[in-house]
Amino acid sequence: MIPVQGYTGKTVAVLGLGRSGRAAAAALEAGGARAVCWDDSSAAQQAAEDDGLELRDLRKEGAFDDVSALIVSPGIPHLYPKPNAVIAAAWDAGVPVDNDIGLFFRSYATNDWDDFDTTPKVIAVTGSNGKSTTSALIHHILVENGRPAQLAGNIGRGVLDLEPAHDGEVVVLELSSYQTDLARALTPDIAVFTNLSPDHLDRHAGLGGYFAAKRRLFAEGGPDRAVIGVDEDEGRYIANQLAEAGDDCVLRISVERKLGGDGWNVFAKKGFLAETRKGRQVASIDLRDIAGLPGAHNHQNACAAYAACRTLGIGPKGIEAAMRSYSGLPHRSQIVAERDGVTFVNDSKATNVDSAAKALQAFKKIRWICGGLQKDGGLDALLPHVGSVQKAYVIGREADDFARQLTGVETQVCGIMEAAVGAAVADAEAGEVVLLAPAAASFDQYDSFEKRGDDFARLVQEALR
Repeated sequence: MIPVQGYTGKTVAVLGLGRSGRAAAAALEAGGARAVCWDDSSAAQQAAEDDGLELRDLRKEGAFDDVSALIVSPGIPHLYPKPNAVIAAAWDAGVPVDNDIGLFFRSYATNDWDDFDTTPKVIAVTGSNGKSTTSALIHHILVENGRPAQLAGNIGRGVLDLEPAHDGEVVVLELSSYQTDLARALTPDIAVFTNLSPDHLDRHAGLGGYFAAKRRLFAEGGPDRAVIGVDEDEGRYIANQLAEAGDDCVLRISVERKLGGDGWNVFAKKGFLAETRKGRQVASIDLRDIAGLPGAHNHQNACAAYAACRTLGIGPKGIEAAMRSYSGLPHRSQIVAERDGVTFVNDSKATNVDSAAKALQAFKKIRWICGGLQKDGGLDALLPHVGSVQKAYVIGREADDFARQLTGVETQVCGIMEAAVGAAVADAEAGEVVLLAPAAASFDQYDSFEKRGDDFARLVQEALR
């Protein structure tokens, strides 16, 4: 646990008692604060009481009279589409609003670091797609190369659940736009921007607000090194804002083109990763046969992870060896079965059009299971990438409408996962891939994309028995 600094003897309110909220409350108490907690869910209230946390109904008048700060869980809207009533009450009371990421960055460094030979580092990864894989891959490369490392944030553990820093340790944080948008302190040593595509637009009042939330990690964080995906205008904008001519502070990455100039670049073309500095190639890796990183979207993740680890002085051969032992994350291009020449891939994390398009580009002959709760913008952006789809098996509450939008694709409206898996298994032939890449959220039928992916994997195993 990271004890929170700066609130000793003060009362701090915590809104939202999921994983991050309960961890924040415990870390505040460990740092000498009094944490008063609230969640509208009675089940969450009971879980908090079972953990020994103090409850206070923050909706009541006067609830903030003795409160020094309000710590908000990431799923709670603080501005758009409408501020949560408790947050609005904190504003009216003049109480600063923060989140666990802000608490982490103000509390991670301690006086104990004066005795370390090597100062700990923090790598923060954000972007629309690939940030989980990139974060996990960075962590894997570090561990495989003998560097002490911890992984947290939007993946795995809450940031305040981490152990206090060890000498030379690297903390890798995956940060969503919900987390970067609100944090009052953002001070990573290395910040990574993978890419940008429309997502969470209601939460940020449009694409501009969404990008602004991501950009805070760089504009306000002031990282020593920035790894920036430049395949979209937003990434090129950030890179240009941060760079000084001829310096090595910004590392540009791409999977769409060879990057030139005198800067520090990492790009992948036709499955080959190349690193260039001052106009000369200094290293390369053949990514094509790395099983845990299939497709161009994973090659982008590989470029980002490679660049981040190079800034820490890890050599190309050490990075390549670690990449070859990387098995991938569940629900992200995860191979769950192979039978009679048919491969079954779980990419349930492909919850938007852009991530699904990248999954479709990773394989040549696809039986595609898709559908769910559609996001803004429709499916038009997917259509240029469906050429490898032999047939689509559509699930979800909006399956009929989803199927109608897939013009030029043979579709079968299945409704539920069991029917889709059964039909795809029956149709699939050797050399094909049965791919779950929904291009939609899961909440019409599942509590999370993880539950959806687990259901797919279970049904595949049952169908192959």
